[in-house]
Amino acid sequence: MQISDLPYPDPGVPDARSGPRFLLWLGRGQLGGQLKSLCWGMLHFSGIAGLPYAVGLGVDAVVDREPDRLLLVGALLLVIGVAISVGDAMLHRTAVTNWITAAARVQQLLARKTAELGSALTRRVAAGEVVAVSTGDVEKIGWFVEAVSRFLAAVFSVVLVCVGLLFFAPDLGVVVAVGVPLIALASLPLLPRATKRADVQREKAGRATELASDTVAGLRVLRGIGGEELFLGRYREASQEVRKAAVRSARMWALISAIQVVLPGALMITVVWYGATLVSDGRIAVGELVAAFSAVATLLYPLRHFEEIAMAYSFSRPSAKRAARVLSLTRTDAAERPARTEPVKAPPPGGDLYDPRTGLLAPAGRFTAVVCGDPDLAGRLAERLGGHPMDVAPAADAGAGDEAGAGTEAGAGADPAPAPSVLLGGVALDELELDTARTLVLVQDKDPVLLSGTLRELFDVPASAAVDPAAALGAAQCADVLDALLQSAPDGTEDPMDARITERGRSLSGGQRQRLALARSLVTDPEVLVLDEPTSAVDSHTEARIANGIAALRAGRTTVVLASSPLLLDRADRVVLIDGDTVAAVGTHRELLHREPRYRAVVTRETDEEQRLGGPELTELAEALTEIEESA
Repeated sequence: MQISDLPYPDPGVPDARSGPRFLLWLGRGQLGGQLKSLCWGMLHFSGIAGLPYAVGLGVDAVVDREPDRLLLVGALLLVIGVAISVGDAMLHRTAVTNWITAAARVQQLLARKTAELGSALTRRVAAGEVVAVSTGDVEKIGWFVEAVSRFLAAVFSVVLVCVGLLFFAPDLGVVVAVGVPLIALASLPLLPRATKRADVQREKAGRATELASDTVAGLRVLRGIGGEELFLGRYREASQEVRKAAVRSARMWALISAIQVVLPGALMITVVWYGATLVSDGRIAVGELVAAFSAVATLLYPLRHFEEIAMAYSFSRPSAKRAARVLSLTRTDAAERPARTEPVKAPPPGGDLYDPRTGLLAPAGRFTAVVCGDPDLAGRLAERLGGHPMDVAPAADAGAGDEAGAGTEAGAGADPAPAPSVLLGGVALDELELDTARTLVLVQDKDPVLLSGTLRELFDVPASAAVDPAAALGAAQCADVLDALLQSAPDGTEDPMDARITERGRSLSGGQRQRLALARSLVTDPEVLVLDEPTSAVDSHTEARIANGIAALRAGRTTVVLASSPLLLDRADRVVLIDGDTVAAVGTHRELLHREPRYRAVVTRETDEEQRLGGPELTELAEALTEIEESA
């Protein structure tokens, strides 16, 4: 795999049962790259391992006054130097390639899972945690994948040095062969504690990041209530907790690093002292002592990779566990349904949209308004109508439950049992391919997101091409939005479609962002369009014009609007009241005002006492207000 080949055409199906299994799956997917890195690493470390013996032979040649042998040793040193240089360069190249490809694969998997689950993902995993997994955790996972081949090559060189010394200088070789494994294993008892402290640090850092993200997102509100200093103080406290945890973690890793320096130094002193004794007794030559000393000195470099692989695994294991936890989430109802051997075909155009759970029916080609007394129920219903999962669950044996991320609200807002799938033309949306289902039914949330870029890029979305952007902008009453974008655009920008939108549309008001998002949804021209409170942030006059624009532009197309505004409800072909999670009444807006107290209570915001005393009068008042707003 080359970096130029990224992204993967298909990142594969990960083994997300646990963090270590996920790391093993990643490694198996890059065996070719790991073998290349291992081969170059063996060349590099073999050169390093052979350097002491060449030096020892050179010393012996000088002592024995054999210039021809010294020339051969010089040529051998040249070959070793080339092997070290070429091996090091190619090892670094292949190892970094392994790191980048592993990180790219994980990011593709996370992006695919996010697109599959949609907004249901944040019901089980905090948005900040998803961002942390796709950024910092991805780098740590890639680090471990990169370090594996270097570690194996280092093990090879250590074994090569020890075995070589046993043949070159047996007396000293025994000392080195016994001491090196003790040095390599000396840090193992400290790794669990170091890992635990690193986990605490990451958990506190995640909470601080989430707090900072929430503060920045709500900065305008905080300024309005004078709460900046309060939240700044909270973030200071959180950041100090992170600092203390980082210091405690660094102390443990410093101790491990100190062990990796002190013990090899002690081994080197032992070899020199014992070797000098053997030389003085005439049992070994001076060249053998120099070779043994050089071998121990060069072992310091490969032994560092033992510490690196321990650190890489201890940091990547919890990161891999978090990534596996996100990747193991599945659509509950889809997970329980038997797998199909063949994909379900899309229904023919012109089918009704039906929700078996609530009994809601949206006839094909009609403008249907839905009134829910509970805003949360309206949001869940909108997602269900779009074939989005109402709840997500971890795959079997995921092992994700033992590490709930900070801010996670498991099961928050979820239904107690999997809901029956919504039907479009008699076909269950959840049984369709995900891309097909989302092409047929588009759901606009009550809080849609605008990405940064030009207005032209905003409307560059999969669409039927039947609706022109200008018509969609006109139906959504975006004339003032276009003027505002042109005023803030650089000099020379005359076409509002070339004006840039800042991140999340922060330079626009809430109503302007809402109208741009509505226009984007209208441009797509799906077979079924579901809008959740599309005019909640605009004034009544604009709302009336938007209602007319939606009705005109979507004529003959199935449109479902979840709202409680009389202006929108009065323009719908039919209105459905949802009460207690089921359909309670169906009719037109004016019919339901007259005959359905529960509907009137939601639309007019009347209390129980007002319903008892003045229901008819309030109905007449509501109709009069509707007529006044229409005339305006």
